[in-house]
Amino acid sequence: MSDSSITISLCMIVRNEEATIGRCLDSVKGIPDEIVIIDTGSIDLTKKIVQKYTDKIDDFTWVDDFAAARNFAFSKATMDYILWLDADDIFVDSDRDKFLKLKESFNTSFDVVNMPYLLAFDQSGLATFSLRRNRLVKRNKNFRWIGAVHEYLEVYGSILNSDICVTHKGIGGHDSDRNLKIYEKRKAKREAFSPRDLYYYANELFDHQLHERAIESYKDFLNTNQGWVEDNISACGKLADCYQKLEKPDKQLEYILKSFQYAPPRAEFCCRLGFYFLTGEQYEQGAFWYKLATQLEKPISSWGPINEACWTWLPHLQLCVCYDRLGKYELAYEHNEIARKYRPDNTQILYNRKYLEGVFIKNGIKNSNG
Repeated sequence: MSDSSITISLCMIVRNEEATIGRCLDSVKGIPDEIVIIDTGSIDLTKKIVQKYTDKIDDFTWVDDFAAARNFAFSKATMDYILWLDADDIFVDSDRDKFLKLKESFNTSFDVVNMPYLLAFDQSGLATFSLRRNRLVKRNKNFRWIGAVHEYLEVYGSILNSDICVTHKGIGGHDSDRNLKIYEKRKAKREAFSPRDLYYYANELFDHQLHERAIESYKDFLNTNQGWVEDNISACGKLADCYQKLEKPDKQLEYILKSFQYAPPRAEFCCRLGFYFLTGEQYEQGAFWYKLATQLEKPISSWGPINEACWTWLPHLQLCVCYDRLGKYELAYEHNEIARKYRPDNTQILYNRKYLEGVFIKNGIKNSNG
């Protein structure tokens, strides 16, 4: 162990995680110097499984407050730095190797390390949706968790933006109504909701397809003018989705465009606009926005959600559709081939290729693209 190596406490809160906890703890082998497990009321084999990895297991009486449970877990840590994970998270081998290298030569001037959190994947196993989380923090800074639901770790100081990824491998089975019930209880008690509460409450309503109520809460959130910019942008997207579900296209367009008040156009919203015009058979306008999506530079260290498809193959696939409808077959083929470089086995892309080659033959067009 080098002089610059640090010690790490892994702190987790768990409840009925027998299906995933072993997989998670296997994936961190070699990273933590101690493992602290806080059980909030398991009635399955979670504790028995955890005992194979650590004897630092404590109980915490559940009080509908995730921050309280996580802060209790952090209070039990004794090492230099604290790492947190959920039971359905893992480090794949390559990311564990990166973490071990980081640990052995860590610059202790850093108070916080954040990492990409990979949340969704395509059929090839490639990440399609991600965001960032503060994952490793200096223990003596006494950073605190805030928020009963969708809690966040309030940090400051020197922060390292790492490329070490945490991979979410959820298998379902949790109470899908849990978070909404907590918010509803708080609302019934007339508790004051912070802007963050309003945003995440709206997300829960949206996930439960309560679109009218979600719209109200998203608007309440935006009207505070106190939201984090990434949440503001995300709320605009969710509002657009709600209005699409309610078949109100004018309002859908309004909130797609409203996102530009908070930041320059991003590929996700350019693709939203492209789709809006494509479905309205306004192919020139659709092509404009999809083409703009292909020209934007993907943010390297963005903290907001990133839909990888919108920054890679999707706008090219949709440009193929737009240009085909406009009779610009060579351009359609060109963009379909770009999409194919990203997704060589995608059935829609392969169908388009065969279809357009047939168009070239039928119309006697010499394809200069291949």
